[in-house]
Amino acid sequence: MAKGIEIREAHFPGRAPIDAYGNGGFRFADMSHRGSILCLPSGIHGWDKQDGSPVTLDDLQRVLDEAGDIEVLLVGTGKEIRPLAPEIKAALRERRISSDPMSTGAAVRTFNVMLAESRAVAAALIAV
Repeated sequence: MAKGIEIREAHFPGRAPIDAYGNGGFRFADMSHRGSILCLPSGIHGWDKQDGSPVTLDDLQRVLDEAGDIEVLLVGTGKEIRPLAPEIKAALRERRISSDPMSTGAAVRTFNVMLAESRAVAAALIAV
């Protein structure tokens, strides 16, 4: 029996610096991904967030699930810097994760530096 196309959740199973961003996506590990991404200890995951939409606690569930391996979460909020809601900051602080919202470009650059330093960093990056 012939199978159709299998659609799987976008996931790169490793840590990699972001080579480029813009045009609605990101380049890393000789691949490109259209849309937003979560860069976590478990790998780089596709993330269903659009520029301009607020980040919610539900959006960061995967971050919370991996909190034991994360000390810093960089949140690339798109073109504009948008503050994180108090309940998000509290949930992260409760898990000993310091959070820093910034533009996506600044978050990409900071993530790459911290990753190169082997820091326990994660990033939630909204595509621009």
